Amino acid sequence: MSDRPWDVMVATCPSRTSLAKIANKWTAMIVIALAEGPLRFGALRETVDGISGKVLTDTLRDLERDGILTRTMYNEMPPRVEYELTALGRTLREPLAALGRWAEEHVETVLRARDEYDSR
Repeated sequence: MSDRPWDVMVATCPSRTSLAKIANKWTAMIVIALAEGPLRFGALRETVDGISGKVLTDTLRDLERDGILTRTMYNEMPPRVEYELTALGRTLREPLAALGRWAEEHVETVLRARDEYDSR
């Protein structure tokens, strides 16, 4: 660990880019999807409903670059590729799962608040 005083509230702090990436909805859903173990691209795309192939590919590359997941290519016919969380990526499972649970538990309250706001 570094003794450097990282602060996501400072515009030039590199931790801000990590926070922005982790807070991205697709990143969160991919991490949640991979929490139980490795998945192939097609299975990920099915699990993360609504994500396009291009966005999934781009997000997976970004997460691999940041050390959040690994991409393993198997020398088989047909070729098989799996994505799996790294040790670093596994540290995100709990907080992102908690955010997902919060969203599911409070969706009705949020929808009511939106309706009330929009009716003003």
